[in-house]
Amino acid sequence: MTTIGDRIRSLREFRDLTQEQLADRAGVSVDTVRMLEQNRRQTARIDTIRNLARALDVQLERLVGQATVTQQLSDDGGLIALRDAIQDYGHLPGIPTDDDLEDPPGEDAWAESVNAATRLYWGGGYSDLSGILPLLLRDGRATVRQTPTERAWRQLALAYQLAACLSAQAGHPDWAYTAVEKQLVAAERASDPLMEGMGVSTLSWVLLRQGRWEQAQDIAVRKADELEPSFKANRNELAVYGNLLVAAACPAARRNQHDDAFAMLARAEGAATISGPVKAYGSAFSVVDVRTQKVNTALAGEARPEDALRFAGDVRVEDISRPVHSAAYRVDVAQAQYQTGDWDGALATLLEVEEDQPEWIKFQALAAVTVREMLESERRRSSPLRSLAARLGVEPGV
Repeated sequence: MTTIGDRIRSLREFRDLTQEQLADRAGVSVDTVRMLEQNRRQTARIDTIRNLARALDVQLERLVGQATVTQQLSDDGGLIALRDAIQDYGHLPGIPTDDDLEDPPGEDAWAESVNAATRLYWGGGYSDLSGILPLLLRDGRATVRQTPTERAWRQLALAYQLAACLSAQAGHPDWAYTAVEKQLVAAERASDPLMEGMGVSTLSWVLLRQGRWEQAQDIAVRKADELEPSFKANRNELAVYGNLLVAAACPAARRNQHDDAFAMLARAEGAATISGPVKAYGSAFSVVDVRTQKVNTALAGEARPEDALRFAGDVRVEDISRPVHSAAYRVDVAQAQYQTGDWDGALATLLEVEEDQPEWIKFQALAAVTVREMLESERRRSSPLRSLAARLGVEPGV
């Protein structure tokens, strides 16, 4: 099998770097690099791996060997078909167009298809979604050609938001970036500043996945300032504003600006307290959504796992409305449990997540890193941990 250490060594040699130079660029000890490359360690803290990925100029997904394919094949769609639908060349200047265009669905039927696809994404049905999303994008473009209403453009923006999110989850953030570009164009045609705000929130997340932390924070903060609601703001305005603050907090924490991150989350929680739970623009916003982000923020950068578990005490899992959001939160909790020495608790949490989201968890770098860390320290030859590691494609180096 190919380990993280094998990938680090191969990429380091390709970049013509010594171990000392790589360690210096990543801000880690040379012993860490050496032990990883020699497979004396199978993993390191997630932020160490992120720093090594940045120093090697590669995406985190490539370094950890994250899954980039869905489980099931589809005759009508799939990730490659999704790429082709996102990177549609038909509207580029100088490209001859096909005048024999397909008949679009009715606007109401297509809007309901977008809503159904959104529910599928937040339920973790990535394989099913990858099968229908390429056709959904093509139908959407046909719909706005025939019925260019603001509502149709808004739904097309939501469809591209889905495409961006699925692409990023599947380890293809460059496709996601292109999808967000098209989301923002559609939002502009919809004359909807809040849809544009959600587009910027999505872009911030994509930039985060690309390792562009400063830019991810900057655009979300600037858009939040632009859309800061007035005293008489409606619930949707508060929700988009709060989502932007949440988006900005994560990269701030990755940059070890935890005070700024928690200040933004405090403002977001204040907005959520006023708005109450809101589902709009393909996302959800509530007090519990913000509180789960506090747990994530405490683990970013220089991790504070004790604080993460303290924040987790304020979260009622049953109040989290989106299944994959609930799963992501619990993976964060598992990492905090592991870092504080509660290995049994961490394993139990991860097994619970796998039972709920067996496909989704395979796409999560933090879950793989946590399992690999636990596996490296595991001394028992037979345990549920090894079975979980095998199902996630994480194998011991011995």
